[in-house]
Amino acid sequence: MAADQTDSPGPNSRTRSSRTRRARTRRARTAGGALLTVAAVLVSACSSGSATTSAGSAAVAALAALPKGMPAALAPYYAQKPRWRGCGVPGFECATLKAPLDYAHPADGDVRLAVARKKATGPGKRLGSLLVNPGGPGSSAIGYLQAYAGIGYPAQVRARYDMVAVDPRGVARSEPVECLDGPDMDTYTQTDITPDDKRETTELVDAYKKFAEGCGADSPKLLRHVSTVETARDMDIVRAALGDARLNYVGASYGTFLGATYAGLFPHRAGRLVLDGAMDPSQPARRMNLDQTAGFETAFQSFAKDCVQQPDCPLGTKGTKTAEAGRNLRAFFEKLDARPIPTGDADGRKLGESLATTGVIAAMYDEGAWAQLREALTSAMDDNDGAGLLVLSDGYYERDAEGRYANLMFANAAVNCLDLPAAFDTPDEVQQSLPAFEKASPVFGKGLAWASLNCAYWPVGATGEPHRIEAKGAAPIVVVGTTRDPATPYRWARALSGQLSSARLLTYEGDGHTAYGRGSTCIDSTINAYLLRGTPPTDGKRCS
Repeated sequence: MAADQTDSPGPNSRTRSSRTRRARTRRARTAGGALLTVAAVLVSACSSGSATTSAGSAAVAALAALPKGMPAALAPYYAQKPRWRGCGVPGFECATLKAPLDYAHPADGDVRLAVARKKATGPGKRLGSLLVNPGGPGSSAIGYLQAYAGIGYPAQVRARYDMVAVDPRGVARSEPVECLDGPDMDTYTQTDITPDDKRETTELVDAYKKFAEGCGADSPKLLRHVSTVETARDMDIVRAALGDARLNYVGASYGTFLGATYAGLFPHRAGRLVLDGAMDPSQPARRMNLDQTAGFETAFQSFAKDCVQQPDCPLGTKGTKTAEAGRNLRAFFEKLDARPIPTGDADGRKLGESLATTGVIAAMYDEGAWAQLREALTSAMDDNDGAGLLVLSDGYYERDAEGRYANLMFANAAVNCLDLPAAFDTPDEVQQSLPAFEKASPVFGKGLAWASLNCAYWPVGATGEPHRIEAKGAAPIVVVGTTRDPATPYRWARALSGQLSSARLLTYEGDGHTAYGRGSTCIDSTINAYLLRGTPPTDGKRCS
């Protein structure tokens, strides 16, 4: 699912401007771990093996709200008071709270949740806490808070709210799921994700199996309890510990699914919720993966249209059609599949098709990265130098200069594969679906189809199914969609706003992933008015 994203925990070699851009990007990711991860976000997170489930079907049940009364067994968790302490970043405080590992059996043990906050700066009356989540699943909300939201959200919002983040269970500082070490992840991310024969298909399946076995060996108990529903219930414990009667929340990308799930479970406690870059929880994974594949194709077409107008575009010149630019890129990927090129990497990695595709897709999340992508493609295609695309790919995977990976991809797969059954169960099913995926995206379709296979080998069975979220009785919820969003296609925002009983759809007509804080005065002022005064936009409002 795939994110957000984001907002990375852990050090890396990116420049400050690159870190800031990625913090604003909040990308949604697929479950898997390599381009093995570029496929689907929650995409593989929200699926049934069947591609035939209709999102609009009445057979897709709605998420049921939990009883208003609190079970006695959960009382100690709700009575917690955070003990705030310094956490190494000026202006921020950190604490640890506990939640039951298994809400059905609270006596079976706890999960420790890392929480951070930056107190309201004033002036003005304090409005309580504003929780933020950048997506993923698997992105560190605390990293996002400290790198961007706590210092980069509009000053008037930070003046009135305590800015708060909790790393979801299994993520970053909250008992992180671990799967593979750095060298094994390097191998995994370079696995060929467009197999041409039986041998290459077997190698890809073996890579998925090794990844899954590593996760199962390291976190056998936790792996069964990192679902979005459980994380949403954790947020209610955090809300109570903060002393807030209602949860105020801004979630991006996968964070919209988490926020909508909270509203569905606790509609009477949902305060001012902003769901930016919305996901559709009613879709099965295969359908979601197809939608997202088409979304990346739309984003690529926007990039290509802009690229060929620039003097340094390696995909064509003025007058080059976007389809031709796509064929040129596809031909380059196929060349790399046969013969990877040097990168100058200290660990000896070369740029093959998988890493190159990941690098290109990483730049699709934010049009601010287009110039960097043109430069990287020019170096690779004209000068046989893959360093620039490797930098983009490493940023996507959150791999640092020492070859260490943050736990993003591990947690991403763990949540995705638990939330819903796999999109595909066998390689034969992928083969049968290749025409549909390649129609959705001639450039990325084949790789994204194969990337959707990873949950088939997961060591823990899925506990969720596609479902609608209505959240009847909730206060107005602002759902934000971007018309050319690559990772969370605009149709998902329309779908989610059609499910939530109190939704107000706010549309950004533009490129990139998510909308708040990305340069639209119309979007920002509308969301600020809602957060500060409780005034939701008129349903259907459009901004550019």
